[in-house]
Amino acid sequence: MPVDPLHSAARPPRSAPSPLSSGSDAYAVEVRRSSRRRRTVSAYREGERTVVLIPARMSEAEEKRWVGVMLDRLAAQESKRMLGDAELADRAQRLSAQYLDGRARPATVRWVTNQNTRWGSCTPAEGSIRLSHRLQGMPEYVVDYVLLHELAHLLVPGHGPRFWELLKAYPRTERARGYLEGVVAADRLPHLPAARSE
Repeated sequence: MPVDPLHSAARPPRSAPSPLSSGSDAYAVEVRRSSRRRRTVSAYREGERTVVLIPARMSEAEEKRWVGVMLDRLAAQESKRMLGDAELADRAQRLSAQYLDGRARPATVRWVTNQNTRWGSCTPAEGSIRLSHRLQGMPEYVVDYVLLHELAHLLVPGHGPRFWELLKAYPRTERARGYLEGVVAADRLPHLPAARSE
């Protein structure tokens, strides 16, 4: 079985991919087509919605692809605005309410700089969650996945079926795990010397 990128535990069974337009987070996605728009695609947050503006003549397949691209771009932009510990705790509370019926209630949630082999960790007895500083700047859906992973550990300590059942509700679990696995794999690649310009 492949390795869990968070804790080196067994990977959960694969589930069918969720529709792209379900979004990476709590935001609903609204696609607005415009006949005046020729080639450009843009997106922005509007309250609890993400609005994606596309040309009217775009096919459904192109629309689906561009919605995914724009959601990722927005998530990357938002995660670059560094979250402090207070914002991280607020985010954990929102994720617990949305995906775990508010049952996971951490006492503390904070960034740490001493976790270089794990993305996150928690101590259920203390109710503490720690996320590696290496996650800062990664897409929002990846940070949310790691937070949700640790929140689930407050309810179920191991990586058994009950644990993975809790994470099934998060629509981008597989995508976030793939992203983290890619980061780990890239770190292991040999670094080629930079090309010299003459």
